[in-house]
Amino acid sequence: MAGEAVTLQLGHYAGCVGAHWWGLQRCPPQGTELSHAALLRAGREGCTPRLIALELKGGVGPLGRGGVRPEPLSAWRGDVANYAEPGTGTALQDRGQRPGDASADTDSSSSASVQDAAPAPGSSTQLWSDYLSVQLHPRSVYVLQQYNHDGDSGRLKAFGQGEKLLQDAGCMEELEDRLHFYVEECDYLQGFQVLCDLHDGFSGVGAKVTELLHDEYSRKGILTWGLTPVTHSMGDPQKSFYRVLNTALGIAHLSAHSSLFCPLSLSGSLGIKPQPPIAFPYVNYDASLNYHSSAVLAAALDTLTVPYRLCSSRGSMMHLAEMLSFSGRKVVAAWAAVPFPAVRGHSLPDALCAHQQDAPWKLLSSCREQKASRCFAQSVVLRGICKESPTSCPGQQPPSQLHACETPEQVLQHYLHTVFPGAFSASHVLEQPCVTLPPYPCIFSPLLSRQGFLSDDLSSYSTAAVESIPVLTSLQSSPVLRTLLSDLCKDLHKLGTRRCASFFAAGVEEDDFHEALQELRTLSQCYEMGFGADSSEDESDSD
Repeated sequence: MAGEAVTLQLGHYAGCVGAHWWGLQRCPPQGTELSHAALLRAGREGCTPRLIALELKGGVGPLGRGGVRPEPLSAWRGDVANYAEPGTGTALQDRGQRPGDASADTDSSSSASVQDAAPAPGSSTQLWSDYLSVQLHPRSVYVLQQYNHDGDSGRLKAFGQGEKLLQDAGCMEELEDRLHFYVEECDYLQGFQVLCDLHDGFSGVGAKVTELLHDEYSRKGILTWGLTPVTHSMGDPQKSFYRVLNTALGIAHLSAHSSLFCPLSLSGSLGIKPQPPIAFPYVNYDASLNYHSSAVLAAALDTLTVPYRLCSSRGSMMHLAEMLSFSGRKVVAAWAAVPFPAVRGHSLPDALCAHQQDAPWKLLSSCREQKASRCFAQSVVLRGICKESPTSCPGQQPPSQLHACETPEQVLQHYLHTVFPGAFSASHVLEQPCVTLPPYPCIFSPLLSRQGFLSDDLSSYSTAAVESIPVLTSLQSSPVLRTLLSDLCKDLHKLGTRRCASFFAAGVEEDDFHEALQELRTLSQCYEMGFGADSSEDESDSD
């Protein structure tokens, strides 16, 4: 049985991805292959995520769709007062929540049920709480009152501001208290999942949070996902400068304190110049909506994390990190096929034979794609595919070597060794698909069936909503990361420090910045393959 993990969501976009991810944990099928106890805690009133979510003032609305369970009064050590404000028709009750708990503003009637319907067309989906579809524990959401989520002032813009927040004794004590609450009830804690916004001041918050986890739980796995919403245009130059600086400092600090760090985004680039967002053949999403882009990332994340959530596996977060992070390569890249393009009724060998040159996935780590067959090690998961053994007629030659394999696991392994020769590939095949019921957005092509498969006749269209999809993902230690890290270094070198004086005035020393920049350069060198093509690319980039 998989051990428990505590999840931390740091920032608003992390909340968007998290809201969809928790929604994917609902309604597990019979005979599920995944241990829901790895992510969820069981209580007297049902299951809630083992979650701490840090959000800014105004960043989370009344949690009516999923709600926050009221905390028992006995858990509060201070005075209790009940009052109703006359004339408003709204009862404001202090149910024992601590200062900063989002549930303090939530009516208990709204948390009694979970709404399964997706947000109606034209309705607001500006906040992740608008499409949260699960109950949260009252100790989950902690609102940082010092900064605003929206508006022209009081914003958490810079890395240094985020670091200072967690240097406040009261804020750190509250975070530690909530961590201990979840950790102490675990039978076997395998580690922490950190979902952290990279583009704003939450990168500084994440740096201090992961430092705390590294210091207090050094023997546990810390898997950090650096999240960035889609960048649409250059816009305000200062915002672009801040975004790149926050991202670079975040990657340097988060990777240093994590067992494994993965940048995750549908944006084509994390650098100064925006690139078009990632396109998927059978997904029609609006990149300008966090509600849409975060749903795609949540489906990928739910599949990428399968190896340490399996009921049948003894693997852990630390095992996954050790497999991929050798030789100092603590940053990994994520690839995903959402959905995996499989024709209904066809076998797994049939599906993979159509992609013998390149795997059908897309890179979700915001760097220029290089040759996909070059990686050092990878963890691959294919889900939503029937695990019946491939069949062949007796005495008849199999149409391919993939068709000659006896099990789906062997089929996938043989495929990976063919496409990625010389790389270490660990793989898992699951029948359990990724369930995409509302409030997951309707973003899939009409060419897909209700179960997310393609029809033999691609001219036929389905009017039924897609309820589940097969997904293929890979978490890779890959040379593409050299491109990502070195490009960030080049952008920072061009920026310098004089153009961003206000950023450094917010709390980052120039010496610390240059040290982080050197750490990124050193980290990028870990991903060199030694091929002449790499150096020639760098020379052409510098022209």
